[in-house]
Amino acid sequence: MSNIIVTGAQWGDEGKGKIVDLLTIDADYIVRYQGGHNAGHTVVIGNKEFILHLIPSGILHPGKKCVIGNGVVIDPHALITEIDALKERGIEVKDNLFISGRAHIIMPYHRAIEKESEKLKGSLRIGTTGRGIGPTYADKMARVGIRVADLIDSEVFKDKLKINIQEMNYFLDKLYSAKGFILDDVYNEYMGYAERLRNFVVDTSLLINKAIDEGKNVLFEGAQGTHLDVDHGTYPYVTSSNATAGGACTGTGVGPTKIDRVLGVVKAYTTRVGSGPFPTELKDKTGEFLRERGREYGATTGRPRRCGWFDAPATSYAAKVNGFTDIALTKLDVLDDLEEIKICTGYMYNGRRYDELPSELKILEGCEPIYESLEGWKVSTSGISRYDDLPQKAKAYINRLKELISVEITIISTGFRRDETITLRKIF
Repeated sequence: MSNIIVTGAQWGDEGKGKIVDLLTIDADYIVRYQGGHNAGHTVVIGNKEFILHLIPSGILHPGKKCVIGNGVVIDPHALITEIDALKERGIEVKDNLFISGRAHIIMPYHRAIEKESEKLKGSLRIGTTGRGIGPTYADKMARVGIRVADLIDSEVFKDKLKINIQEMNYFLDKLYSAKGFILDDVYNEYMGYAERLRNFVVDTSLLINKAIDEGKNVLFEGAQGTHLDVDHGTYPYVTSSNATAGGACTGTGVGPTKIDRVLGVVKAYTTRVGSGPFPTELKDKTGEFLRERGREYGATTGRPRRCGWFDAPATSYAAKVNGFTDIALTKLDVLDDLEEIKICTGYMYNGRRYDELPSELKILEGCEPIYESLEGWKVSTSGISRYDDLPQKAKAYINRLKELISVEITIISTGFRRDETITLRKIF
C-alpha cells in the first residue's frame, strides 16, 4: 500500500491531470482535497480529450473510487453538469464518486460578490475566475458557510440561507449598489441540486481512513500550485485554499503520518494565469512560442497563460514547503525547437542578489532574474518513452534542473497522451 500526494510546484497548470491519470492505474482511491471548479485538469486518452474541474481524473478509469474531500468548495450546478457530461461519454459515475458532507457550497451571492469586488479593485484586481471560490472560503472561515450536509437537510438549509441572503443582499446593495437575491428562488434552485447529489454524500474522512487501514493505494490530488497557495504563494495573488501538500491532510481528514510520498509536478518552463509577480515572464516571441507550442490556454477559462523560463528558486522553495520526494517533469517536448534555453537561478533587486524566493511582493515584482543558458537539443523528444532515447542535451537540461531543485526527477512527460511518458521509478 502507498498513500501519495500529487501537487503543483509552480503557479498551477503544470500538467497534474495527466500525471494523476497515469498514477491512477495503480491507485484504488483518488481524492481531491482543495479548490473548486476554478481549476481544470486536462487528460488526453487516445484521441479523446477530457477536461475535469471538480471530479478527480481517476473517474476515467473503470472501477476507481473518486472522492471530493471536505477542503473543496462545490458549485452544485457545475458538479452536476460535469457528472452528466461524463455519463454522456460513457463514463460511469454512480458508485464511483463520493462527496464529503463537510465540503462547503458555492452560492450565487458568492459569485456576485467576487465579480463586484474585482470590478471595484480596477487595476489592482487579483484576476480571479469570478466563480465565487474566494467568498465561499471566506464564509467558511467566518463560520457562516453552508456545507453539503446542510444542503441536503432542507430545514437547516433554509434557516441558514435566510440569514445569509439577508446579510449578503445588504452587503451587495450598500457596498456595490448591486442587485440582491430572492430567498425562495435560490432555495428552490438548490433543493433541486440537493436531490441530484444526495446519494453521493458520505463521511469521506471515514471512507478514506478505512481504505488506508485495508491496505488500499490512495492518491491525493491537488488543484492549482504551490505559488497560488493562500499561505505560501505570492499573496495576495493566490487562490483561497492550501494547494500545498499539507492541504491534503486538512482537506480530507487523513493524518500526516499516513502519507508515504509527495510528488511535485513541474513544467519544463514556467507559466501563470491572472495577475501577480512572475519574474521570468517573457513578453516576446519566445513567450509567444511557448504559449502556442505548449497550448497554454486555461482549461477552465480559456485565458492565455503568461509564459517564461524555468524558475529554479521558486521551484526549490516549493520542494521544501511540500517535502517533495519525487518530481514529475512535464512538457519537455515544448522546448524541442529552441536554440537556447535559459534557467533562472536567482534574482537581483536594488543591487542585491537573492538565491531564495523572497516573500516580499515588492521585491518579486521588481526583481531581475539571473539566468544561466544551456544549448537547446533541436531534436524532437515528442512521444519518447525511454530515457536512453532522449538527446544528450535534453538529459543535461533535466540533470541541471534536478541539481537546482535537489529532488529526483522520476517521471518525464514528452507529450499530452498517457503513453508519452518516461517513468524512471514507480511511484506506487
